Amino acid sequence: MSWRGSTTVSDRIFACLPYLLPLIDGLVFGYVSLLRQFPALQVLLLPLQPFILIYGSLGQFGQLIVFFALFFLIVRNEKISHFIRFNTMQAILLDIIVFLGSIILRIVALPGLDFAVQTVASTIFIGIVAAIAYSVAQSLMGRYAEIPAISDAVYMQVR
Repeated sequence: MSWRGSTTVSDRIFACLPYLLPLIDGLVFGYVSLLRQFPALQVLLLPLQPFILIYGSLGQFGQLIVFFALFFLIVRNEKISHFIRFNTMQAILLDIIVFLGSIILRIVALPGLDFAVQTVASTIFIGIVAAIAYSVAQSLMGRYAEIPAISDAVYMQVR
């Protein structure tokens, strides 16, 4: 749905970039479950290695700065296209879901519950990857990615 105006090719590309944040943060769940069991899947992550190294080298404080910089410098800046701000806010909310998932994983991670940990981690990882793939595909087509509940929250934040 492109009711806020037409999108240019550069808008579409810039709208996809913030989705690297939840993808990189969500890889922890993939390493706990799927990527360790299926090492061939790691080949798909090779193009992300430079981003993973740079983002990982920032430390937790630097990652928090990136998070708030995206929110204050892009989402709250009305000079930037609504399409880019919408996708940035959606990526931020997906990253918050990844953070909440890590809290759930810590709670479930009791000795002897390896199966439960792997199940929760796989579910979170597959869900995040699916949401990001859908959002990036929609963004590249110039459409707003409508993810139930998340997109509603995004519309409330992005004017």
